Amino acid sequence: MILAIESSCDDSAIALIDRQSGAIVFEGKTSQNDAHKPFGGVVPELAARLHAENLPKLLEGAKPYFSRLKAIAVTNEPGLTVALAEGVIMAQSLSLALNLPILPIHHVKGHLYSLFMQSEICFPLSAVMVSGAHTTLIEAEDFSRFNQAAISLDDAFGEAFDKTAKALNLDYPNGAALEAMALKGDENRFDFPLPLKNDPRLAFSFSGLKNSVRLTIESFGVATAQTKADIAASFQKTAIAHLLDKTRRYMQRARPKRMGLIGGASANATLRERFGALCREFNCEPLFAPLKYCGDNAAMIAKAAVDAYDLALFCDPSKIAIRSRSPLAR
Repeated sequence: MILAIESSCDDSAIALIDRQSGAIVFEGKTSQNDAHKPFGGVVPELAARLHAENLPKLLEGAKPYFSRLKAIAVTNEPGLTVALAEGVIMAQSLSLALNLPILPIHHVKGHLYSLFMQSEICFPLSAVMVSGAHTTLIEAEDFSRFNQAAISLDDAFGEAFDKTAKALNLDYPNGAALEAMALKGDENRFDFPLPLKNDPRLAFSFSGLKNSVRLTIESFGVATAQTKADIAASFQKTAIAHLLDKTRRYMQRARPKRMGLIGGASANATLRERFGALCREFNCEPLFAPLKYCGDNAAMIAKAAVDAYDLALFCDPSKIAIRSRSPLAR
């Protein structure tokens, strides 16, 4: 078995995977939402301290399997450095105590493998990663050969949701609250500008849209509940339209056979529906992670670690690099 540790942001998670069957034997996860809620966002130092408290508790559930372990996998990039460090320190300690090798796993690769939690791994494929920190269009030929075909020039897709929700005074976690409010609104009431509409570059941008929404909110002073819902729905419609506009341009050029949607924001029901429709338009198979695995979790890290183990991508425990930013490249 392989034990996997995930602590890139504000979710502490541990999972065990059977290398031969690919089955997740154990998984535990502790959310920090309640702790960060008073601050309206993730506080890195608080996240690190909570990882230091939560990870050892989660590890207790994996101890009965220690005799069957063959390796320790851990997310080492990208993410909050102080948060990543807690997971890496645990991995290093376990590696020394149990005399096991370490497999450092890129967080975005983990999300790509979340597509295969209930199905066979199928490469090559392309995928759109949408979260609070990432908006990336990925091309993947196999575990080792990745290419970053497009990124956001400023805010991430999920970040724009969170900040817009905060401007609407919605509860934390903001993105999910905005999606819920959008269901009650008229998405055609406000005509927000589509970002990079006439820009030929394959890139994303959400800062201009976010600012346009902010100015609209301010223009109402004290907006009614219905107006807020209409703003939320109109923002969501435009943000998704922009994401899919650039994805369409990519698909017209690359003609991928499979296209995945990954990351925490991929749980958005409207986005999933419209992404699937776009893929079918190009006779492309849409791939989605189970809702349970859209957000950060250790099971996806474990799934990626099986391929890393087969490729013998082990690392000296004392030389694991921790990086806050780490673009995928061939």
